[in-house]
Amino acid sequence: MSIATPLASGAAPPIDRTAARPTAYYNDKVVLQFTVATIVWGIVGMAVGVLIAAQLYWPTLGEGIPWLSYGRLRPLHTNAVIFAFGGCALFATSLHVVQRTCHVRLLSDRLAAFVFWGWQAVILAAAITLPMGLTQGKEYAELEWPIDILIAVVWVAYAVLFFGTIAKRRVNHIYVANWFYGSFILAVALLHIVNSLAIPAGLTKSYSVYSGAVDAMVQWWYGHNAVGFFLTAGFLGMMYYFVPKQAGRPVYSYRLSIVHFWALIAVYMWAGPHHLQYTALPDWAQSVGMVFSLILLAPSWGGALNGVMTLSGVWHKLRTDPILKFLIVAISFYMIATFEGPMMSIKTVNSLSHYTDWTVGHVHAGALGWVAMISLGSIYALLPRLLGLSSMYSTRWIDQHFWIHTLGVVFYIASMWIAGVMQGLMWRATNPDGTLTYSFVEALNATYPYYLVRLGGGLLVLAGMGLMAVNTWKTFAMARSVAPQPVLAPDAADARA
Repeated sequence: MSIATPLASGAAPPIDRTAARPTAYYNDKVVLQFTVATIVWGIVGMAVGVLIAAQLYWPTLGEGIPWLSYGRLRPLHTNAVIFAFGGCALFATSLHVVQRTCHVRLLSDRLAAFVFWGWQAVILAAAITLPMGLTQGKEYAELEWPIDILIAVVWVAYAVLFFGTIAKRRVNHIYVANWFYGSFILAVALLHIVNSLAIPAGLTKSYSVYSGAVDAMVQWWYGHNAVGFFLTAGFLGMMYYFVPKQAGRPVYSYRLSIVHFWALIAVYMWAGPHHLQYTALPDWAQSVGMVFSLILLAPSWGGALNGVMTLSGVWHKLRTDPILKFLIVAISFYMIATFEGPMMSIKTVNSLSHYTDWTVGHVHAGALGWVAMISLGSIYALLPRLLGLSSMYSTRWIDQHFWIHTLGVVFYIASMWIAGVMQGLMWRATNPDGTLTYSFVEALNATYPYYLVRLGGGLLVLAGMGLMAVNTWKTFAMARSVAPQPVLAPDAADARA
């Protein structure tokens, strides 16, 4: 199978006229369900994020209520924004893209329904157990073993649904976006199963099969690749479909998209140890993580430029199309995050950034800047098409959402970058006799103003999501009855699906 595409190469796909089925319709129901769920969970997850940001400025907020404690809500926020908001966005867009680019209906409607409701069950289980304090304590993998098993079952069903749909495609080529979605599905399955291996000690308690430094390495091999494949490869699938689609242009370089794909596949898996510098992990393993992180800069920026340069000849559309603004600025934040990550993995730099709020700023440059913005842009592009409309209820509101969100992200990450560098410098400062120049309390007091700015940024992001929810509600009201969309025959005119 080749990653060939008429969208990229300009050539017409091989046509299988015998497979034409004019009565076949796309399964847009599950796509619509995941699209709505994306917005709902986005609001929930970001609201929890705002609450814990407020708790860092007002430590007594929620005092005496264990379910509202920072230690329990922080993992809930992480799971809600990554796996609920981001996950639903990935499900929605991947199941839409695979149908449109393969010119077939999903493999199974029942399987699609199981994937949707199964994933919502996972999210609800997380929302119940994490505030109760039931957790494995592994970042990005906090959920206990019964929920882990449910995740594995739902994920295997998702993989069968996605790859089964590709297997019955009516064109020879597999569009590049599907390669990124496919790699994300396979990698996350591998990571989840390996990292979640545990010995149950009751329904709500388990012990990892790994121990010590090995457990830490497995965790961050998993944790960083959750970033590399769940939060990068999957969302690059969105970039490679929705940017060309929204711009009305072929992807800038088909060859570069192939290089981008294979380079990420080959390199990302080895970068995990950079999270464990200055720990008990062997020094050579830390160095491997650093080297491969630095190598990642090239394919990351190459792929990002491929997305941005897709607008060659149509840059003027940015003035009138706020959806394109979301998509292109998202790629810009992707470039920021993928430059910052390799820099922070350099050991001497990491000695300054380790365990500081700089890391928090870096994470949210990727999460709020790249992941959220590419998701929001894709959802804004997708939703009207699902409802048979030409656009959302209000394009002006989309533009306002863009500026509110962008301002929120800038406040958030800039405050955390500055706070982090300040913390690192204060913590490494020593007196001539070797004692610390600053106490922990002094460092904390110096950070307080930045926590308030971060809270303001989070509130802006949440307000933008609220505006999106109202816009979505109004858009649904415009489309009271939606006719199913017939599967298009694969010819040159429909090459852009």
